Amino acid sequence: MNRGKQIFAFFTLFFCLSSTQAAPISFTKLSGVAGGSPASTAIYMADLSGIGLSNILSVTINDDSRGLGGATGQFSGFDLDAIILSNTLCTTASCAAGLTGLSVFDYINGVLFSPGVQRAPLNSKLFGTNSSGNGVDNTVATLGAFDGNATVAIPGAAGFLSMGDLGKLSFNLTSALSTAGLYLYIGEVGDNGEVASSAIEVSDRPVGVSEPAPLMLFALAGLLLAWTRNLNKTGR
Repeated sequence: MNRGKQIFAFFTLFFCLSSTQAAPISFTKLSGVAGGSPASTAIYMADLSGIGLSNILSVTINDDSRGLGGATGQFSGFDLDAIILSNTLCTTASCAAGLTGLSVFDYINGVLFSPGVQRAPLNSKLFGTNSSGNGVDNTVATLGAFDGNATVAIPGAAGFLSMGDLGKLSFNLTSALSTAGLYLYIGEVGDNGEVASSAIEVSDRPVGVSEPAPLMLFALAGLLLAWTRNLNKTGR
């Protein structure tokens, strides 16, 4: 391989590995509320058509409430009623709650959850999580429907997931979606402003996939070795 080809291969590899992007998004709060009984889920909409990505493969929610807003114990942090993607624009919570979201979420196997901290008094796990507390129990959380019962009473609470303070929740889509005419809807149980204190972003790559840095290092090592051998042979 001559030097020109090596340089071309290097920049091609670098471009491919560095082209992945993530974009923070901003939300508009829709009028009215939705949910189960009692119903006080605020629904927020984000227009993804202007975020600078042509496609998305994942959505990530980072709670940043830091003890402000919401309840305590197993109900600490951002309480997520539902998350859907749709090509339909809604301006009211009732409209969004009636949407059938695009079939790109796997609310069981496509979720990565890092539970946040509970506020005292502590519970064995956060509400809506599985037996280990490190995953989603979607039979309780039902994250595909805006049906959360906005209460901390047990029995009574149902239809949502509590993330805990500084919790992180990522969804890998089952297929890439074009952002053209695409809207993201998120429901916040209790309508207490926790969406505003959360960092939410979308990405054109799945979450949890091995980072490209090791691959880049191996590739660069191979290129450097080939280049060195070529220089030794040609004396240039």
